Amino acid sequence: MAVDEQLKSEMARQGIVVTSLQELYNWGRRSSVWPMNFGLACCAIEMIATTMARWDMARFGAEVFRPSPRQADLLIVSGTVTKKMAPQVVRLYNQMPEPRYVIAMGACAISGGPFKQGYNVLKGIDRYIPVDVHIPGCPPRPEALLQAFIELQKKIDAQPLTGEGRPRFLDVDAQGEFPVPEPGEHDLEPTSNKGVWTVPVVIK
Repeated sequence: MAVDEQLKSEMARQGIVVTSLQELYNWGRRSSVWPMNFGLACCAIEMIATTMARWDMARFGAEVFRPSPRQADLLIVSGTVTKKMAPQVVRLYNQMPEPRYVIAMGACAISGGPFKQGYNVLKGIDRYIPVDVHIPGCPPRPEALLQAFIELQKKIDAQPLTGEGRPRFLDVDAQGEFPVPEPGEHDLEPTSNKGVWTVPVVIK
């Protein structure tokens, strides 16, 4: 049950903190998101810069970049995803424990960017794994990654623990293991994860 904001502020002035289990649970999740130490191309330089003193990602409780996907819960896809690299990205995502999140950083990770017409470049990582936040730009600045992180925190804060809109890891029917694409004769097989992305219908 939601607590009236006016009542909360009034009691806070009296030194009493009022919250709900859902707010407390989501506060703990959003305040301890650990990204994986993983980069693909030039956007990774901007991601690394975000952890430096000038921008200080540690303010958000996310300064611990983990070297193993089994210790991380945020995958920042930073850079060009080639069709040779796409299976490895999906495999890393599958190895991450729930709850897990994905930020697609830069035009290349979102849509292929300037290399979109290349036969070897994936036109968006969201064809295979669910993306929570997209960051446009080529490359986006560290401030953009911090903004994306704030947006991810807002998304975590707003997630209910039950009913519609609950996180994937609390939904028994949600997909947990995602199919790892393999090189086929002409393209990756499967060409996309139908549970995540389908070809949009264009009406002319």
